[in-house]
Amino acid sequence: MRRKEIGGMACLVLTAMIWGFAFVSQVQGMASMSPLFFGATRFTLGALSLIPLLWFRRGTISEQERRRRESQENPTVTLGDGRTVTMPKWTGNPVAVSIICGIVLFTASTVQQYGVLYSGSAGRSGFITALYIVMTPLLAFLILRRRVTMNVVVSVAIAVVGFYLLCITDGFGSITLADVVLLFTAVLFAGHILVIDTFGRHMDPILLSFGQISTTAVLSWIGSLFEGSVDWAGAMQSWFPIIYAGIGSAGVAYTLQVIGQQLVPPSRAAVIMSLESFFSAVGGALLLGEVMTVRGYVGCALIFIGTILAQIPVKVPKLLKRE
Repeated sequence: MRRKEIGGMACLVLTAMIWGFAFVSQVQGMASMSPLFFGATRFTLGALSLIPLLWFRRGTISEQERRRRESQENPTVTLGDGRTVTMPKWTGNPVAVSIICGIVLFTASTVQQYGVLYSGSAGRSGFITALYIVMTPLLAFLILRRRVTMNVVVSVAIAVVGFYLLCITDGFGSITLADVVLLFTAVLFAGHILVIDTFGRHMDPILLSFGQISTTAVLSWIGSLFEGSVDWAGAMQSWFPIIYAGIGSAGVAYTLQVIGQQLVPPSRAAVIMSLESFFSAVGGALLLGEVMTVRGYVGCALIFIGTILAQIPVKVPKLLKRE
């Protein structure tokens, strides 16, 4: 294994750990803040924390931008059936890609924050959100025509059983609004991974991270001002969760994700990032005193197994293929 790939894997493990423990901060932050205002403050801190790195890399970024402007080639995307699609030239512009990634990230993070608010559980929220690992290859099949293998089908079945055990304790009527919201969050984060993998692989990771986090911060401020949820007294009560979720989860972790995805293949990157669910359960137990039923722990275990299996490369006949 190449040294760069090992470094990328280390970045993704650290990303998963920071994100997992961030669920604790997200639960704590909801005690005194609205989801949109929490997002506005955390992503603003995240963007500000990257400014020194942007200044340090300004020469590299400028040279990269100069080569991009002088290039006459349009970005391309290779589909699962082998065809190469030529994209508009603006899709290679870091500003445009940052805005696209930021819109997806804003939607995913805001919906997730509402799910955490309704759920109130760091561990449960983390494991349901982790289903994005299972959904990533399915979205890649639907959008990019990448093939779906037997292990993905089996992993989806295992994860669905895990979701059933975790969330459906007394018939389907026991599914809560939080469960549905967090499940939708998983779809959005799967889309975020594909957007970065498709458009951001060859861009400067710090610049892309700063751009998407800044976009998310601006949209969050607009949303919180529109709904009138700006509450500085509440922010002071949750200053530590904001700092951790802002500088740690947003500024550091999302940057490490971009760096890691540029060095590690998407399937392996998704496996490593699925550790987020494990760390969320550990954080919820250690810091919030959360305890699940045996049925819930079995459900979490099955979801975790499904997320790992979904990304393990196996040589089996392809079950689905887009024509």
